[in-house]
Amino acid sequence: MKNYVNFAVEKAVELLAIDSPTGYTRAAEDYVLKEFAALGFSAVRTVKGGILIDLGGKDENDALLLEAHADTLGGMVAEIKSNGRLRIVNVGGMCASNAETENCRIITKFNGIYEGTLQLCNASVHVNGDYATTARKWETVEVLLDEIVENAEDVKALGISVGDFVCFEPRTRVTKSGYIKSRFLDDKLSVGILLGFAKYLHDEKLVPQRRVYAHITVYEEVGHGGAACVPAGVTEAISVDMGCVGDGLQCTERQVSICAKDSGGPYSYEVVTKLIAAAKKENADYAVDIYPHYGSDVEATLSAGYDLRHGLIGAGVYASHGYERSHKDGVENTLKVLKGYLF
Repeated sequence: MKNYVNFAVEKAVELLAIDSPTGYTRAAEDYVLKEFAALGFSAVRTVKGGILIDLGGKDENDALLLEAHADTLGGMVAEIKSNGRLRIVNVGGMCASNAETENCRIITKFNGIYEGTLQLCNASVHVNGDYATTARKWETVEVLLDEIVENAEDVKALGISVGDFVCFEPRTRVTKSGYIKSRFLDDKLSVGILLGFAKYLHDEKLVPQRRVYAHITVYEEVGHGGAACVPAGVTEAISVDMGCVGDGLQCTERQVSICAKDSGGPYSYEVVTKLIAAAKKENADYAVDIYPHYGSDVEATLSAGYDLRHGLIGAGVYASHGYERSHKDGVENTLKVLKGYLF
């Protein structure tokens, strides 16, 4: 699978350059649809905005669904303040402390895009004696527009209004040593991985024994991405999302993580066991972990009432929901597990 790692990372980097906070995902959807179709697979947009791909396979009564998501964290304008600055609220689980000093884009509905920066209110250390001790909350930070505005009327004249999306700069970098650094690797890196796996199937002209579908969802960060659009015959669903890296866990950024349990409960014992067996068969470097604060697309699928077994894997990602870091080795190990699970 080594030959497909660079392709997966390249596609992830391209997708990372497309703003797609939950609810503002049309351009990312277009990209995903185009890329899977270019590999020769049937790809359709669901009413909700997800992209459903048929990766082929024989047994349609024991089909596998792979789920990843293209939506990310972000913000939304909640108030245009009297000083011409913007109070925003988070979209998904983005923390104000993590977004502070980040460049951002305000997407208006009818008047284009404006740039700005998220800063602490009264952000100058030489002026604010409480700078270091102020709690970073959405109420204590604000967006400074890179426009000459002095009051709310000036801002409204630009066409900026409450409900406009705020997209944060991903700052994507791939180092010579193979590290991948960016906001929103959760879960655009996994979308790249599924594209890499699709290219592997295409190039090798492989037809799995069981039918395989992929669903690239667009509402995962708010909890209902995988709650619809499960094709008939699917008996198992595996979420390909970020693997957690942190204190108390075994996984590193260079491994593939197999999740046994998260805050939504245990994953299917049968699926977890088969994922471990697949990793061993392909000599993938893997870790099995329990994620303390996590929910996935496949849990939304189960909550929606679908009768199937579920699992979760992903390349290890450090500093989740912040400026995240993974590694090409983690990408390769995830591809190996997918291969071992199906062949």
